[in-house]
Amino acid sequence: MSKEDQIKKWLNNELSAAEMDTFEQGEDFALYKAIVRSGKQFKASNFSKPESFNEFKTAYQNKSSRSKRIKWLKPVLRIASVIVIALGVYFTMFYDTLSQVQTLATQHTTVELPDASKVTLNAGSIINYSKKDWENNRSLNLNGEAYFEVSKGETFDVITSQGIVTVVGTAFNVKQRDHYFEVQCFEGIVSVTSGSHTKQLLAGDTFRILEDSFSVDKTTSSKPEWTSNKSTFKALPYKAVLAEVERQYDIKIRLSNVNEDRLFTGGFMHDNIENALISITQPMGLTYKINASNDVVIYGNKK
Repeated sequence: MSKEDQIKKWLNNELSAAEMDTFEQGEDFALYKAIVRSGKQFKASNFSKPESFNEFKTAYQNKSSRSKRIKWLKPVLRIASVIVIALGVYFTMFYDTLSQVQTLATQHTTVELPDASKVTLNAGSIINYSKKDWENNRSLNLNGEAYFEVSKGETFDVITSQGIVTVVGTAFNVKQRDHYFEVQCFEGIVSVTSGSHTKQLLAGDTFRILEDSFSVDKTTSSKPEWTSNKSTFKALPYKAVLAEVERQYDIKIRLSNVNEDRLFTGGFMHDNIENALISITQPMGLTYKINASNDVVIYGNKK
């Protein structure tokens, strides 16, 4: 078997056990492995230059021996180029099948999926899914918050960093923020798995994990209130409320003598920043000042 045929079979994982043993004993095996490893990393080589005349002279004297080595390496380099190109095509084809939808601060958007299911994204949220494979795999990745109206069909999965929500056909809301994971079921049945917790939710049920603390609750709403431009909170740390205000109004909030872990119950509308700030400060005995269009300071009582 020629060397090139042997390499091709190795790359395709077609060598027999005996052939593989012989191939691994070859003096060039380590080089072939290094080429494949480098091709996968897609990293450019580092360049250097001689720092003195003596180094330049030595490099020039070695020119002929390097030229011979390059000739010997040409078949291997051709194989390496094929590997790199193949890997590039693979990753390009793989990522081209993924669709991403992202909302910025202040934005809401509704997306229709290939099966006519609908996803409405809250501000500062991202979903990724495969259109090409959707018929066989109804699943998407969510970072942020979204309201789902799922068409009947095979299992539908919403995957987040803190848990997986599985349904067949229903309406539900998933919120995944820092140290906070919440699922509200508005219609049908939802199965939620997060770590060691698995819970089936019926319409009106709410599943929450806050700072690693698990709880269940009820909601009387027919859909999440943020879809009607109102954010509501029930016994959530004040810092989570502030983060939502920042997302909905694209502002930066700074605190002065304020306990950001204090629990807040209430809400604010998304149509007027002054009214929103009043709604989240007055119930807590706080005041605020708008220094610029995107800079707000909230003050507590000095002791």
